[in-house]
Amino acid sequence: MSTAVVALAATAALAALTPATAHAAAADGFPAPFTAGDTAQAREAASSPATLLTLSRFFARDGAIAQSAARPHLVGPSVTVYFLDPGFVAGRPGAPVADPQFVASKAVSANGQVASVWTVRTAKGWKVVNIATGGDETDYVSEAHGLGTVFREPQIDAWYVVRDGRVLPLDPDARRAVGKSGVTVAAYQRLVHKKYGDKLPGSAYDRAGKGGGYGGTAAPPRASAEPAATTGVAVTAGAATAAVAALLGTCFGVRRMRRRRLVS
Repeated sequence: MSTAVVALAATAALAALTPATAHAAAADGFPAPFTAGDTAQAREAASSPATLLTLSRFFARDGAIAQSAARPHLVGPSVTVYFLDPGFVAGRPGAPVADPQFVASKAVSANGQVASVWTVRTAKGWKVVNIATGGDETDYVSEAHGLGTVFREPQIDAWYVVRDGRVLPLDPDARRAVGKSGVTVAAYQRLVHKKYGDKLPGSAYDRAGKGGGYGGTAAPPRASAEPAATTGVAVTAGAATAAVAALLGTCFGVRRMRRRRLVS
């Protein structure tokens, strides 16, 4: 299966974990971010003793620091992270450019390592489902200064902000895709439809199990881990849970580190 199909399937799987009713309409046609109450609960899960223990193991990988000395802690605000919407790619009328997928919190170790903790709402409350190296999720939202909605195109690890009807780039991958000045939302829809429209989940391309991607080799993913504290958690959509467990860290690629899974 191509990276494009996997990434779009993962986006749909993540969305299935969060009830659609949680989001009212927001500016620019985007669903609203998670509420302050939701975000507070997500942050509580991200800072729980079990998560901090997992973070200590994560930061201690490869002997970078002793687990007992890692002393991870959260810094900055927790934020709603949006991913490109498959319906928008397909050209479905009224589909938003991107949907809220999870809440991200930045964690830092005693020796300055940074990780992003991904938390989703399940039938049993907010649960941590992934820890990834680096702080892109919170950093790019901060960079937008609240002006517009930030989202990620996971297939190429590109970050954008939609502002005044334009899709503007926030990182080099996005600039290569839409140029320094960005493009209109309509032009961006045509762009992603051309790249991924025939590779969506359920398409003939997907059913055939073809590989090779969408015109380029996917970058290696960030180091990530599914925290042991969340293993076996029952969620609203069982199939989506399995998809997230299999796909988190493998399809949303960046170039910094290969993926590693922590041992419980």
